[in-house]
Amino acid sequence: MKCGIGENMSYKTSIKLNENIVGILCYLGFWITGVIFLLIEKENKFVRFHAMQSVIFFMPLSIIVLLIAWIPVIGWLLADLTGMLVMFIMLILMFKAQRGAKFKLPVVGKIAYNQVYK
Repeated sequence: MKCGIGENMSYKTSIKLNENIVGILCYLGFWITGVIFLLIEKENKFVRFHAMQSVIFFMPLSIIVLLIAWIPVIGWLLADLTGMLVMFIMLILMFKAQRGAKFKLPVVGKIAYNQVYK
């Protein structure tokens, strides 16, 4: 595929969407969409990386937030604060995926990268 000035190079996925769009979708539904795209996308490593990072990062956090929320009063506040932080991180990850970056979170990103690319 030729890529001239002003043209975007797009890499397709098994669902016929641009990989950057699918990378965003991997984070949109937290770990659930990550699992879905790990099952659907077998070839595109960019998508598989973002799906794997989404699962490894958001699944444990979901469980932690649920457990924290069980603590009366203070737990609800901590769960809300944690939830806001997680949403902020999700937006950063979606932005980076849209830009075509393989942005690796500390520890989790390295694990996801090694699972997909090695």
